Amino acid sequence: MKKVLVVVDMQNDFIDGALGTKEAVGIVENAVSKIRNFEGTIFVTMDTHQDNYMETAEGKKLPVPHCIKMTDGWQLNEKVKAALADRDYKTLEKGTFGSTALVDEIRKIKGSDGMEMEFIGLCTDICVVSNVLLLKAYFPEEKITVDAGCCAGVTPESHKAALETMKMCQIDVVGE
Repeated sequence: MKKVLVVVDMQNDFIDGALGTKEAVGIVENAVSKIRNFEGTIFVTMDTHQDNYMETAEGKKLPVPHCIKMTDGWQLNEKVKAALADRDYKTLEKGTFGSTALVDEIRKIKGSDGMEMEFIGLCTDICVVSNVLLLKAYFPEEKITVDAGCCAGVTPESHKAALETMKMCQIDVVGE
C-alpha cells in the first residue's frame, strides 16, 4: 500500500509573515518531525500568487498580499525546508485553495493495492480542508488522515470547525 504525506503551504507568510499566527508558529516543530519520520511519497503544496494579487477574486475578499512568488513570504519555512532537504518530494504550486495538480499526481502513483494519505499544514480551515475534501471526492475509498497537531487555522475556533467538518466527511483526525 502506498503512503503519501501532503505538506500544505508551510510558507513564511502563513507562519510568521503577512497571515501568520502564534498557532502556526507553534506547529512547525511537529510538522518537521512528521516530515523527518515519514516513510512514503511526499508532496508539498505552495500557495502562489503574482504581483496582481490585489486584483484577483481572492485579493478582493482577502486584501492582504501574501505568498507572492519569489518573495520571502512565498518561501517554505527554513525548518521545514531543512527537514525536506534530504527527502525526495515534489513541490506543487497552486493559485487557489485546492490543487487539482495534486489530484493528478496522486492519480499517477495510486496503485491497485490502495493508498493512505496524510495531511499536515496551513491553514486547516482554508487550504488543508479544501485539499482534503478534493482528494476525498476523487478517491472516496482511500484512507485520508489529518494530523491536527501539525495544522493550524486562521483562528483556533476555525481550526476546530474545519477538523469537525473533515470528520463529518469521513476523514480520520489524529493528534488533537
